[in-house]
Amino acid sequence: MAAFVGATMPVLVERIPATPARLLGRLAAPEEADSRSVGAHRFGRPVDGEPGCLTALRALGPLPVERLLGALELVVGGHDWSGAPDVLAGLLQPPDVQYAWMVAGGHDSEVTSATALLHRLHPGLADRTVALVRELAAHPWVAPLLAATPAATDEPSIAAEHGAAHLGLAVAVAGAVVHQAAPPVIVERAAATVGLGVGAAALLLREAPMPPAYAAASLARIRAEYLLPRHMSGTVTAAEHRFGLAEHELPKQADFAGNGMVAVADGGIVVRTGVAVGTVRVELAVLAEAPDELESGWEEIVEVSWRAAEGRASVMAPDGTGDRGLRRQTPPWPGEYRTRVHARGRDDLDAELESYKLVVWGAPASPEIVHKRTDQLGHRLRGEPEPARPPEHAYRWIRRSPISQAATVTLVAGATVEQTLRAFGADPDQAESINDIQRDLSLRRAIDPWITVLDGGDAVLVVEDNGFRGTDAAVLRIASTGGRAASMFWNVNAVTRLSFAEAGQLLAAFEPWGHDEYPPEVAAALVGLDFAEPGDRAEKGLVAVTRFTGRGITAADLTRIRAAGIGYRITG
Repeated sequence: MAAFVGATMPVLVERIPATPARLLGRLAAPEEADSRSVGAHRFGRPVDGEPGCLTALRALGPLPVERLLGALELVVGGHDWSGAPDVLAGLLQPPDVQYAWMVAGGHDSEVTSATALLHRLHPGLADRTVALVRELAAHPWVAPLLAATPAATDEPSIAAEHGAAHLGLAVAVAGAVVHQAAPPVIVERAAATVGLGVGAAALLLREAPMPPAYAAASLARIRAEYLLPRHMSGTVTAAEHRFGLAEHELPKQADFAGNGMVAVADGGIVVRTGVAVGTVRVELAVLAEAPDELESGWEEIVEVSWRAAEGRASVMAPDGTGDRGLRRQTPPWPGEYRTRVHARGRDDLDAELESYKLVVWGAPASPEIVHKRTDQLGHRLRGEPEPARPPEHAYRWIRRSPISQAATVTLVAGATVEQTLRAFGADPDQAESINDIQRDLSLRRAIDPWITVLDGGDAVLVVEDNGFRGTDAAVLRIASTGGRAASMFWNVNAVTRLSFAEAGQLLAAFEPWGHDEYPPEVAAALVGLDFAEPGDRAEKGLVAVTRFTGRGITAADLTRIRAAGIGYRITG
């Protein structure tokens, strides 16, 4: 069989296009495993017991295999496969049937459909093909035909040559297998041959070492194509209160006592998280030089130096896993680097609220700098007295609630539920199911206003999911006739509005940016709330509403409203 394959391979290899050959040839390349492109094929588990060869074929997608069929169809169909020795010895024969009615559906390519049909009619052929390909790849007559030649010097040509050689071997074996199996005419033999060959080659190429010259050629290509600046974002799973940016694995231990957040390690850094275990959001920016100024909106900012032995560090969990978009992103050269680590939400002990930004640039080693130190965790780790928790953090649960994207929350002190409903233009006697209201609006594609209310004892809570009636000056004047009313509005476009009324008079209504002067009653509610600092704007507004009216909103309040399931349409 080795002699037959050795004679057939060159005929096939010369017909294999370079692009799909490169695709196959890169399957074992480390950078391809991290890529988001079609070259990052992830081989899933077999579906419905299908062989690994067919699963690998599906994973490649229809376009590459159809191009290979177009290139090889004539040579496969016209080749004399009768010279191959018996390759099906010991394999169970398929059942003898008069005819079969087969239906191929879905989005499979012609190649995948033919290969799947052949497998159903003749189970075992795919596995036999893979076994023969693996055996022959190690044969002393065939192995030299798989080796790289001196003619291939750059990464694309080395990958193409590597892929084409192994595919030529696999298709040569598959051709003999299909010929001897003699499937019925409903199986398109050339397509099935190419499918078996491509699937077997993909499995083999995932296991085969890359050619010796590939690593240097690949690095040369990566360096030639590397551009700055680059920005990406994703997630990483923190474990044992940490994740890192590193060339290889993270150290088992790290000391964060010095700056409260970042420890320098070999080939990278380790970041201390608030959550013990959980998925946190991470932004990564790689710049040509140091950023001009500090970013606002972060609670802790620490800057350190570290040395890369090779380059291409990845954001990773302690077990080495991570988002593919955050892997191998730092410059592909060794050298000294500076990284500024930003963090927020470490005190919340909630992975959904915790986030980080890492900014990397090349720079000589210099002492670490703590640019900002405001969270409690950082103070504890540094051995410093803990600051008071900012009041707006108490409302961060809003981000995980059903009203996180857009809502108006209004508190009315000094009025009954009925009076509040009438102030909003709703009829207290016309309560409806929230589900019915939402269903009706959806069917009509309407945005008619409606509200939900809760008697909070000392104040009435009005919640509008994606509504803004509570920002209306006339509504607030009427609602505050017997006391005070205040509302906070936000939406997905980062538009906000904070409003205050007392004794039937509108005191202030504004987009809270922190640059205006306000009446004393309003100013008292805004003390210590820095609206000029980005982040937590809705939460800060809710603190001001709470202070002004004496009552706020809690997650339990929202749960009670949802459990009651009652809403009111605005009709007035």
